[in-house]
Amino acid sequence: MTDTLPDRAVAADEFRQALAVHASGVVVITAQHNGIPVGLTATSFSSVSLEPPLVSFYVDRSSTTWPQLGAADHFAVNILASDQADLAARFARKSIDRFAAPTRWRPGPLGAPLLQDVSAHLICLPYERAEVGDHLLVVGLVAEADVHSPGRPLLYHQGRFGRFLAHPDS
Repeated sequence: MTDTLPDRAVAADEFRQALAVHASGVVVITAQHNGIPVGLTATSFSSVSLEPPLVSFYVDRSSTTWPQLGAADHFAVNILASDQADLAARFARKSIDRFAAPTRWRPGPLGAPLLQDVSAHLICLPYERAEVGDHLLVVGLVAEADVHSPGRPLLYHQGRFGRFLAHPDS
């Protein structure tokens, strides 16, 4: 049945345009591989399960960061706050030292870099991976969770970073 689906699929540009109207949260996934910190921005982060506590994100299979990040024995999910658009953009760029100043970070309890001033950190152990289309689905078992500031999240919408504004109470 999946052999006939590509003939029926919407064009990539049309699909991208439709997805742009959906806002998503922004995280930076970090790890340490051979003593070197690595990280990337993800807007595909999601909770998967409460029992066991699982989260997921997708990474493009052509990512140059993924081979090092994927080889790590654990990773951190840094949930970004609304004022961290510059940090998200920095970790989305190629060919730069993402951990150099002005990035502020410290090693976490298991060694993965933890970015400063984020809303929360999740320390995850690899749980499952699957190739899905042109991306890799990564599922992590949450071993530690630390909420620092439950304030406003950073969002990604129509190709830009933005902030959440709650509706006034009725």
